[in-house]
Amino acid sequence: MEGWAQLPLTSGRRRLYENKTLICKDCGAPFDFTVRDQMFYAEKGFENEPQRCRDCRTARKSQRGGASGAGGTREMFDAVCAQCGESTTVPFRPSGDRPVYCRSCFTAQNAVRA
Repeated sequence: MEGWAQLPLTSGRRRLYENKTLICKDCGAPFDFTVRDQMFYAEKGFENEPQRCRDCRTARKSQRGGASGAGGTREMFDAVCAQCGESTTVPFRPSGDRPVYCRSCFTAQNAVRA
């Protein structure tokens, strides 16, 4: 029988997964919450079912700045390397309370620690 799976829970009981059709809270379209998706959610420890379809989740992520690796551009900030004095850019806003290093000095600094 396709569309279902049984996995053991940590308590020793088994949990039955079946394909479900959910309604997206943003666009109102039905979308499938497959057995595979449910198993992924359980593996990650997610307790709630998804509330948005894949398209609306992707759109929401891109509006919020996206998930890592989503292809969005990252804001870079100008800084001066605390070790060599060269101008550089970094992916965070330097606060001034900690040293900022250029790529080569940062790499050299980490190689010494390892």
